[in-house]
Amino acid sequence: MYRIITVCTGNICRSPMAQFCLARAFSDAQLANQVSVDSAGVTGWEAGRPMDPRTAAELLKHDFPEPPLESFRARAFEPEWYRSRDLILALDYGHLTHLLAEAPESGQDRIRMLRSFDPAAAALSLEQQGIEDPWYGDMSDFDSSYALIQAAVPGVVDFVRSALAERR
Repeated sequence: MYRIITVCTGNICRSPMAQFCLARAFSDAQLANQVSVDSAGVTGWEAGRPMDPRTAAELLKHDFPEPPLESFRARAFEPEWYRSRDLILALDYGHLTHLLAEAPESGQDRIRMLRSFDPAAAALSLEQQGIEDPWYGDMSDFDSSYALIQAAVPGVVDFVRSALAERR
C-alpha cells in the first residue's frame, strides 16, 4: 500500500479537503486498493473536532458523499508517520518547514509541497506554492483552496502511479 498524508495547521480545512480530493482521484484512477490517503495537522489545536463546516460545504458542493465527511475527526501529525508514509504533502510553506525540521533525515525526501505537483505552480518558489488558510476568510476562500488543490491532484496521481510501477 502506498500511503499519503496531507498536512495543514489544525487538520480542519485544507488537509481534509486535499485528503478527500486525492482519495476520490485514486478511486477514479482504479488505484484505491493500492493507495491510502489520510491527513493531519502540524498542531493538535483542533484534534478530535470535525472538519470546518465550510470545508464540508465545499466538498458537498462538488458531490463528495456526506457520510465520510461527517465521520472525519482532526488529529495531530505523529512522528512515526515520517517512516510509515510514502508521501507527506504540506499545504503551505510553514507546514513544509515544520515537517522538515521535525523529520528524521531519512524521511525528508518524502515531504513535498502539494502544489509542487501542479504544473502551473511547480516553477514557483516553495514559499509561493502555499495555499492560504481559508479559515480566516469566507466561502470564496474555500472555493479557491479547492481549486488550487484540484490543480495539483492529477500530478500527484501520475507521480504515485509511477512510484507504484517502480515497486513492481
